[in-house]
Amino acid sequence: MTKENFSILIVDDDEVDVLNIERAFHKVKIVNPLFRARDGLEALAMLRGQNGYPQMQPPPKIVLLDINMPRMNGMEMLQELRADPVLNSLNVVMLTTSNEEQDRHDAYRLNVAGYILKPVVPAKFIEAISTLNQYWNLIELP
Repeated sequence: MTKENFSILIVDDDEVDVLNIERAFHKVKIVNPLFRARDGLEALAMLRGQNGYPQMQPPPKIVLLDINMPRMNGMEMLQELRADPVLNSLNVVMLTTSNEEQDRHDAYRLNVAGYILKPVVPAKFIEAISTLNQYWNLIELP
């Protein structure tokens, strides 16, 4: 599977933020298939093939995870992922508005690949996504 073929799962309940992510991906020419879940419960159902969702096959190489969501927030989902023997190796990047030191500490304790604050300014958001793309290219995800 080439880098362009691996999928990315965006877990975020904010429609505007998701549109900004999609626009930023387009601007920096990231063409990977994008899937979206609106909270942690929906994302886990998609990843596991539960509650009427077909299981994501192959699983996404990257999960972009917001923290502040209804039903199951990003930290709760991250804990579930790390406790699941099938899903615990997923590459997770927190993409959130939370600048709380405790959130950052908890995320890294649960082995996130990165913690990116969502900038409010569109140009800064595109810059953040471009940096993320450079990171993916640098580590050449298997």
